[in-house]
Amino acid sequence: MSLTAWLALLVFATAYVVIVSEKFNRTLVALLGAAAMVAIGSVRGHEIFFSEETGIDWNVIFLLFGMMVIVGVLRQTGVFEFLAIWAAQRARGRPFRMMVLLVLITAVASALLDNVTTVLLIAPVTLLLCDRLALDPVPFLLAEVMSSNIGGTATLIGDPPNIIIGSRAGLGFNDFLVHLAPIVVVLLAVFVGLCWLLWGRRLRYNAEHAEAVMRLEARETIHDRKLLVRVGIVLVVVLLGFVTHSITHLEPSLVALLGAGAAILVSGLPHHTYLEDVEWETLLFFAGLFIMVGSLVHQGVIGELAETLTDSIGDNYAPAALGLLGGSAVLSGIVDNIPYVATMAPLVHELVGPAAGLPPQQQSLWWSLALGADLGGNATAIGASANVVVTGIAKRNGHPISFWHFTKYGLVVTAVTIVLCVPYVALRYFVWA
Repeated sequence: MSLTAWLALLVFATAYVVIVSEKFNRTLVALLGAAAMVAIGSVRGHEIFFSEETGIDWNVIFLLFGMMVIVGVLRQTGVFEFLAIWAAQRARGRPFRMMVLLVLITAVASALLDNVTTVLLIAPVTLLLCDRLALDPVPFLLAEVMSSNIGGTATLIGDPPNIIIGSRAGLGFNDFLVHLAPIVVVLLAVFVGLCWLLWGRRLRYNAEHAEAVMRLEARETIHDRKLLVRVGIVLVVVLLGFVTHSITHLEPSLVALLGAGAAILVSGLPHHTYLEDVEWETLLFFAGLFIMVGSLVHQGVIGELAETLTDSIGDNYAPAALGLLGGSAVLSGIVDNIPYVATMAPLVHELVGPAAGLPPQQQSLWWSLALGADLGGNATAIGASANVVVTGIAKRNGHPISFWHFTKYGLVVTAVTIVLCVPYVALRYFVWA
C-alpha cells in the first residue's frame, strides 16, 4: 500500500476508536475524520460528492431524510399516543399483556418507518403509561428497543444498516421482505417468550391504577383526524412505491423524498414543525462516515483486504456466511452497527459483488451481514442508535439504564436470536438452495 493509503487507514482507525469510546460527539469525529482524509490527499471533492463507489451515498441520506419528514408530519396527529393507550386498554392494564402489545406495535412500526424514529415516538408515551400504572418503565423500554431492532431487521428502511446494505448491494424493499421478514416473524415470537422470562414474571398488576387507564379516552389523543387520513394515504403510497420498485424502477430515496413533499403539501404545516424531527446530526454522521470509508475504497485498502479474504475463503461460502453472521453480531455489540456496516458493506461488495444475479450461496453473505449487524445491535447500550436514544430518554426522565444493566439482558436476546439465525441461513442458502 502507498503512504497515503496507510495514512488513510490510520485516520479511519483513530476516528473509529474515538467514536466507540463515546468521549466526543460522534458526528464531530466523523466530520473531522472526513476533513483529515481530504487534507492528506486520500480523496478529492468530485470523489466525495459524485462517485458512487467512493463518495457519499446520497440514496441513504435522502431516504432517511424523507422518512424523517414524513414521520415528523405524522407525529402531529397524535396517532402514536393513541396506539399506546389503545394497547394498554386492550391489555386491560395487565402489565405483561401491555408489554407484548407495545413490543408488537414497536416492531411493526420499526419495519415500516425506522427503529430510531419509532422509539423516539413510543418511549415518551410508555413512560406516561407506566407512571399511570405505577410500573417501573425500564423493563418496557428495554423490551421495546430490542423489539425495534428485531422488527427493523425485516425491511430496507427499518434499520439504518439495512439502508447501507441495500444501497451497496443493489437490494430493494421486496428483497429484504422476502429474505429477512420470515425469520424476523419467528424471532419476534421467541422474543415475546423471552420478555416473560426476563421481565414479565416480576411485573405486578394494580387494579386501581389499571382502572384509571381504562377511563382514558384514546381518541382524544388524535389532534387532527383529517391530517391523519391524508398523511396515512401518503405513507401507504410510499410503502407501495418501495414494494413496486421492480416495476417502477424508482429508487427508494426518490420515493421517500416525493412522499415527504406530498406530506408537507397535504399538511400545510409550517416548516419548523416537521423539520424539528429531522435528525440532522445523524445525517451528517453518515456523510462523514461515507467519506472516510470511501477514502479506504479509493486507496485500495478495502480491495486488498477483500482479495486476502477471497484467497482464504475460496468457494467455502457456508463457513464465511456463518462466520460473518456471528462476527457481525459480536462487533455490532461492541461498536455502533452503523459504522460497522458502513465499513463492511464495501468489503462484502468486493468479495461477491452486487446481490442481483448472485447464486444463493454468495448472496448469503449480504443477508448474514444484515442479520448479524441488526440483531447484534441488541447486545449492548451502544450497539444500535435506537439503544442510545432510549437510554438517553430514560435518563432524562429519572430512570437511568446503566450500560451493564442493558447488557445483562441484551446479551441473552442477541445470543438467542443469532443462534436461531444459524439454521435459517444454513438451510435457506445452502441446503435448500
